[in-house]
Amino acid sequence: MRYERLGNSGLEVSAIILGCMSYGDPARGNHEWTLPEEESRPFIRRALEEGITTFDTANVYSDGSSEEIVGRALGEFAKREDVVIATKVHGRMRPGANGAGLSRVHIMEQIDASLRRLGTDYVDLYQIHRYDPLVPIEETMEALHDVVKAGKARYIGASSMYAYQFVQAQYAADAGGWTRFVSMQDHYNLINREEEREMYRFCIDEGIGVIPWSPLARGRLTRDWDAETSRSKTDQFGSTLYQQAEDADRKIAVVVASVAERRGVPRAQVALAWVMQQPAITAPIIGATKMSHLEDAVAAVELHLTDDELAELSAPYVPHALVGF
Repeated sequence: MRYERLGNSGLEVSAIILGCMSYGDPARGNHEWTLPEEESRPFIRRALEEGITTFDTANVYSDGSSEEIVGRALGEFAKREDVVIATKVHGRMRPGANGAGLSRVHIMEQIDASLRRLGTDYVDLYQIHRYDPLVPIEETMEALHDVVKAGKARYIGASSMYAYQFVQAQYAADAGGWTRFVSMQDHYNLINREEEREMYRFCIDEGIGVIPWSPLARGRLTRDWDAETSRSKTDQFGSTLYQQAEDADRKIAVVVASVAERRGVPRAQVALAWVMQQPAITAPIIGATKMSHLEDAVAAVELHLTDDELAELSAPYVPHALVGF
């Protein structure tokens, strides 16, 4: 496994990050396709054995049960100082006022709740899951700064938003003398590359790490285009992501299959290798519900695509509307 600095920060993350949305109580929240605890633990153990040290979850994943499962497994399988734990805040965790968003009230409440579920005194990376237009960005950034200064988070990061909103957040942090975001977790893969237009230019210029979610386009780049899985049939959020330029997207999937066949490797390795070779990317976040998913992700770290292959994979892309915010 390779390890990378997260942007200009001192934090090192594994070149593959294990996304833990797939691990949670199926009866909690709206992710009925998640794996319960006993089925989840082997994947966390295997990831550690493969050198993956970075684990990404969120308070809203399966109503907090993802954090509980990840926390218990890492507490048993690893030393706390040897792993990087990332979680998120923004989504609704209880009904009523202050039960969601990026107010000081919600952030302070949720960092403590996440730490209890994870069974740790701190998280390495605390991320805002989305932008909250209803709360002044200064309130959010000062609250996150106080979380860091209290020792409850080592670094802070952001997730899917418009580039101008991310710029405003960093400006507010600088103006207030508060902690800056060190990372951006956003939607990026071969069939959705809109972040290249503005967000990634800013991240490169400012030394911000990029840890994209859905680098395999919810598995669409790993299988025949019309094939379905139990998750694809029930993933409500995922169903909103890939409904646009279907003809062009299908062509990209065909090229991925062609390159993979010539290389003699699974399609997932090609699609992941393409993401990892893009200039802004630090480490993609991958989900794993089969051991082959982990094996392909680890192998992709060592798969170097040629310039001709990169160009071939990139060529069919057409502009898309922004989705996932």
